Amino acid sequence: MQRWRGLEQLPGGWGRCVVTIGVFDGVHRGHQRLISQAVRRARQRELPCVVVTFDPHPAEVVRPGSHPAQLTTLQRKAELVEELGVDVFCVLPFTPELSKMPPDEFAHEILVERLHAAVVVVGENFTFGHKAAGNIDSLHTLGQRFGFETESADLLGGHTDGLDREESPVTFSSTFIRSCVHAGDVGAAAVALGRYHRLEGIVVRGVGRGGRELGFPTANLSMPEFAAVPADGVYACWFTHRQRGAGQPESTLPAAVSVGSNPTFSGTERTVEAFVLDVDRDFYGEYVELDFVRRLRGMVRFDSAEELIERMRADVAETRACLLG
Repeated sequence: MQRWRGLEQLPGGWGRCVVTIGVFDGVHRGHQRLISQAVRRARQRELPCVVVTFDPHPAEVVRPGSHPAQLTTLQRKAELVEELGVDVFCVLPFTPELSKMPPDEFAHEILVERLHAAVVVVGENFTFGHKAAGNIDSLHTLGQRFGFETESADLLGGHTDGLDREESPVTFSSTFIRSCVHAGDVGAAAVALGRYHRLEGIVVRGVGRGGRELGFPTANLSMPEFAAVPADGVYACWFTHRQRGAGQPESTLPAAVSVGSNPTFSGTERTVEAFVLDVDRDFYGEYVELDFVRRLRGMVRFDSAEELIERMRADVAETRACLLG
């Protein structure tokens, strides 16, 4: 898969293509359906499929300070899109100038003049152009004027329990998944994503108390600024680490993960700390991915270190049962 940053990297002699556009944060099951539809259309027409996304998040440019919690890093988004069979992952820098572009100018300059779109596939709630003035109907009209077809896809109604039942349908969206993560309901988030919610970052030095001194040495994550961190509590997670400079994971291990400020020791800084089961190793400086499987409990302040240690032993046992059976 080719990866472009801006349209300046578009190769000479670029022909027609099938395009889908969106922020695609999380690349959840609704996004997967949309992108897969674009890939099918591209294969049918023997054209490349291009995913166009934006960085930074448009909300941060239009309303500074309103950046939503981020479900996937840009790198992770590219990896997930590639798994769906996309040929080109194109990241458009979202600037104030781009935010002020009228819908017809966006369609003509970006979709037609630069990308040479033959088909544009978007979600039913798609909006574009200055003040989100364009929608699926106006895109269809612009396509008739400029010579490209427009297709829409729904966001895949489903159920948070993962069962194929007719009652209580939901529409999977990034906003819905963020609300699940914020509430600590990583199980519902996983159903909507089609995989476990992931945090990733570099292991850094922690304060030490509550980790090695208590017999539970932890790997402390330093994460991207806007990462969607689950609600305070203890979670059963899969811990994947990569050595510096290595692209492939070295191993995936079970871990009990604490999210919060360590109230037993009057902590104030919110941290994410992973105790990796059955491994005595310092992961400092390594790139780590945490896949959140289940929330075991909320964050609790214990009256003594001994009570905390007893509870941590129980957390480890529950993590082992959850992940290893």
